[in-house]
Parts: sequence; C-alpha cells; structure tokens
Amino acid sequence: MEYPATGLHHVTACAGAAQPDIDFFTQVIGQRMIKQTILFDGRYAHYHLYYSNAKAEPGSVMTTFPYSRVKGRKGSGQIQATIYTVPTGSLSFWLDHLKRHKIENKGIQERFGQKFIRFMHPSGLEFEVLEDSSDKRVGWHTPEVSKDVSVRGFFGTVLSVRETSETERFFVDALGFRKTGAEGVHTRLEVASGGAAKTIILHHEPEKPQGSWIFGEGTPHHVALNVPDDDALAQQKGIYDELGYTDCSEIKDRNYFHSIYCRCPGGILVECAATADGGFARDEPFDRLGSSLLLPPWFESRRAEIVAMLEPIRVPEYNGPVAVGTAAPGVGPSRRDATFVGGDK
Repeated sequence: MEYPATGLHHVTACAGAAQPDIDFFTQVIGQRMIKQTILFDGRYAHYHLYYSNAKAEPGSVMTTFPYSRVKGRKGSGQIQATIYTVPTGSLSFWLDHLKRHKIENKGIQERFGQKFIRFMHPSGLEFEVLEDSSDKRVGWHTPEVSKDVSVRGFFGTVLSVRETSETERFFVDALGFRKTGAEGVHTRLEVASGGAAKTIILHHEPEKPQGSWIFGEGTPHHVALNVPDDDALAQQKGIYDELGYTDCSEIKDRNYFHSIYCRCPGGILVECAATADGGFARDEPFDRLGSSLLLPPWFESRRAEIVAMLEPIRVPEYNGPVAVGTAAPGVGPSRRDATFVGGDK
C-alpha cells in the first residue's frame, strides 16, 4: 500500500501569554516568526502564532495558541517533547545559551546514539535540540543564534503513551511508518527515508496519568504530518475508514493548509496537512512574513471585534524588513519595536 504521509508538517501547542511565547521562540530557540493569525475555532479570539526555519518549510513550523484562559494538564496521551535538529558539535553553545536565558534544562543526554538537550518553555512545554549532521536545511539566525549553530527544523516528536502496541500499530498500519529501533522505554518509528522531520519516538510510561485533550495552557495539542495535496488527504481519510479509525474529521480549511484530524489509540491527536497554494506567503510577501495580524477572508469583517480580544505583541527588529506604516495588502498597518501590535489598536 502507498501512504500519503512524507514526514512532519508542523507541531501545535498551547502556550500562556503571547509575548513570552514570542520571546522564547524568536530569542531562545531562534526561529523566524512567520505568521500572526488566530485560532479558527471557538467563541473567543486567541492568537495562532507560527515560527519556522529560514525557508518556512513544512517540517520546521512550530505553531502555538497562547491560551491562558484554561490550564492544561500534562500527562500520557500527549506530545511529551518536540525535537529540533542542530549541527553536530553545537550543544555546548546551546547549554551556554540556555543558561544565559535562565531556561531550565536537563543537560546533555543521549537516545538512539544521538545527543540532545531537553529544556522548558515558560509555560512548561518541553523541547529538545538534537545533534544531526545529516540535516542540511537552512536555519534562521539571530543576533544571539548564528547560522552555524541554529535549529534547522524538526527531528520529530516524543509521544508519551501508557501502552505502546496500539499507537505503534496506528502509525505503521494507517500512516506508513516503520519501526526502526527500540531502546529501553523508547520505540523509534520513521516514515519515508527516516531521520530529520520523519521520526516519531514513543515513550512508554504505563503509570503516567492521562493528560488533558483540551486547549489548555502548557500542553501540546497535535502533531501534523505532511501530505502532498487534497487528494492525498482524501486518500488518507479512506485508509482510516478502511482500518476502522472512524474518529477522523472532514477536511478543514486552515487557510495556509488543508487538514484532517484523527486521534490515535494512545490519545495523541494526529493531523495530516496539505499546504495550500502560496503557502505562508499567500497573504503577505515572503520577506515580511509575520509582520501583520492576518485573518482568513471569512473573519475579515470582524477584525475590530477580534483585535479587541487580543493582547498587544511585538516581534524582534531582526524578524524581517518591515517599513514603519506599511502593511500587506488588505490588512492594517504594522509597526516595529515596542509599538508593533497584532492589529490596528
């Protein structure tokens, strides 16, 4: 059987306040902020913020919902950690960099022969930087994180599960992954050629209580796998139906990609995403990504109402060459430094 999934597309988590989230991803991890939009579901407006490598490639895109309205509960049945690749030999830089920013971390560890550091987002989300010499993607660089040590994109995710077998079966039988390693409590699954942006690691934690599945501060929400197009989404939905995984959504329009969602037996929500024409540059120039609050067409008439629900935010000066008082077509003005806000306030 041919499977549509080729690797990771993005990972989404719920943070706390928006500004500490922006500061963490742009200053600590050193990613590029590529999009300000909003969560498309629910009664209240919440930011949906996107961060990526230099080319805004699928497999490098971290997205967050700053969602301080409700606290989440960490546990099994969730993404435990999201893993970024960094060049071999750069972990000493990352230890010093994390120390400068007073970021809690667990030092250098090793899993499946690869060295990594796990560290904490201000809201309690967990991330890793892992050395991988084979990843040749181009990282974003900042005044603190130079190109030679920058994150390239995702390696994969660590998923916490109380039982391994059925989650493994889901990724293998329904999505085309294969088991390529087992080491203690960890099982490695890879898709396509394997390696960076194509790896899922299951962490067997049989005594760990179930985590929450809601939008909630401090908890991951879903991992998204990349598929080529809408036909591939329909094909994947057919595979789920054929195998009896009936908890699959219809195709949803997320503006920058189209998606289906299915919760796997271990509890983790898995999305399959097909990038829409134009991708993240479909509504603002590529060199100005993240410079304005952008709404999908069906929300544009409610802009004033939506902006009133959102906290002011600012992005670093180095995020992109935005001129004061300019904006992408059809949106309000963007401003830089401390006056940069997510809309027209």
